[in-house]
Amino acid sequence: MRREDVLRLPSMPAAGPSYPAGPYRFVNREFLVITYETDPDLIRAGLPEPLEPIDQPIVHYEWIKMPDSSGFGSYTESGLVIPARLNGEEVNFVSQMYLDDDPPIAAGREIWGFPKKYAHPKLEIVKDTLTGTLEYAGQLVAMGTMGYKHESMAGNGDLTRATLSKTQINLKMIPGVDGRLEVCQLVAINLTDIVPKGSWMGPGRLHLVPHVNAPVADFPVRRCLGAHHYIADLTLPFGRVVHDYVKEAEAAAMTGLAAE
Repeated sequence: MRREDVLRLPSMPAAGPSYPAGPYRFVNREFLVITYETDPDLIRAGLPEPLEPIDQPIVHYEWIKMPDSSGFGSYTESGLVIPARLNGEEVNFVSQMYLDDDPPIAAGREIWGFPKKYAHPKLEIVKDTLTGTLEYAGQLVAMGTMGYKHESMAGNGDLTRATLSKTQINLKMIPGVDGRLEVCQLVAINLTDIVPKGSWMGPGRLHLVPHVNAPVADFPVRRCLGAHHYIADLTLPFGRVVHDYVKEAEAAAMTGLAAE
């Protein structure tokens, strides 16, 4: 292969790339989001600076079923999102993610820094209940339930569109060949081309089980505030770097040397 051929490859390995070039379109993406209160000190400890907590100590626990995803196929994911502030803007910090498909794990980590690990989440309708479960290493670590379509949110989908349009922040960390972090950044992503297809509110409950390799229960449930079920088409574009820890550390080191 010539240099130009190598530079055109979308991902490793060269003999069979793990995922194609983006951006990536999702059709009929289905969400169950249960919002709850937890301990404010735990939120402060879980947010990397310069992210700051909002006034209310809340966490969004999500299940997302993606039956039609460009380049990734069909899969489900689950995880924790913490509302925060960055330079005065309200954002969502993606804290933990668990899913059951290799290509989006590789792409999510390598491109945007999504904190993805392999596990077995499931989102399904069981009789009158929308039910999400997460198993890691054969153990149940999360279960969420919501009354199925109790309250339809009539209108033009503005609330769902605003929810999905909110800036997402990831902590992207990739070591270099010497084992030290070569990439350590806060990365921002904004979903685009959002087409809401349905939205419902209702009562919700969430049960989290402590597990060392899937520590969702490190943010314990103090009080469930409600649940939101919605379906939409959307595009995941490439992101942008909003904070670079390596460059910040290098600049601080240079300043220290200059002072000496």
